[in-house]
Amino acid sequence: MRKNFDYVNYIPYNTFGVVLGTSKYLHGGGVNAYFKYRIDAAYYLFYHKKIRYIIVSGDNREKNYNEPKMMKKELIKKGIPSCFIYEDCYGINTLQSILRVYKIFHQKRFTIISQKFHNERAIFIGNCLGLDVIGFNAKNLYFDSRIQLREIFARIKALWDIFLIFQLK
Repeated sequence: MRKNFDYVNYIPYNTFGVVLGTSKYLHGGGVNAYFKYRIDAAYYLFYHKKIRYIIVSGDNREKNYNEPKMMKKELIKKGIPSCFIYEDCYGINTLQSILRVYKIFHQKRFTIISQKFHNERAIFIGNCLGLDVIGFNAKNLYFDSRIQLREIFARIKALWDIFLIFQLK
């Protein structure tokens, strides 16, 4: 069964879509394209009635840094009413975001919204946890060796995290 989708016409409906966090701004200044494309993808799914509610999940560990608040603000600017957007300020990494959608929002079935490389990892984590998750791929950037290297380590960490979860059961 297909789990990762590029086109809105083919993706099945889920009540909740979960936007995985990233910073709105780059360290050197300017808007982070990963952020912009995830917001665009969430809006697109909502507009096409492929999701009903949006959970914006991300890091909020520092006083002046709040990924969910930034994402919610951008979605509202695009015209999505705030009553359809929930903030998860403790989704400090992909595993925590996925776990919290299940434990806090009581959802076993939902759509993950991020870039394809990130969705692949999030879907793997969700499947290992027994959840029925699919991904909607936000527009990606061209080849970025730093992101690819980071993703290799993130996937190794995901394997380790899943191993630890099952060891604790």
